[in-house]
Amino acid sequence: MPRTKRNGGAGLGKPIAFRLSDADRAVYLEKVAASGLTQSEFFRQAVLTNRTQVIARPKASDDRKRLLYVFNKTSNNLNQLAHRANSEHVRGKLSEATYEQMLDQLQMISRYLKATLAQVE
Repeated sequence: MPRTKRNGGAGLGKPIAFRLSDADRAVYLEKVAASGLTQSEFFRQAVLTNRTQVIARPKASDDRKRLLYVFNKTSNNLNQLAHRANSEHVRGKLSEATYEQMLDQLQMISRYLKATLAQVE
């Protein structure tokens, strides 16, 4: 049986695919089965006609974007410190001076993050 064309004869376009967790997939398929529609029909009728409630994520402010950037950079520094401490420990070369330097760097990172956090909304 040929598909009916929608939108003035345009027909069906390209497919859209997305992944769901097993739990979310089960819920989705349960709702589809309860509706008596195919998955495509259910999506068209429930989602495209706005029969669902969509809660949009709030847009990040410039301050929040900057904070996320700083935290991402800081996480890289923390990984480098952890790697250095581990490698020197494994080689038996972790000295008191190296340990003190790492603590100083961690305290500096902490102060920087706290100062940055205070400036965000």
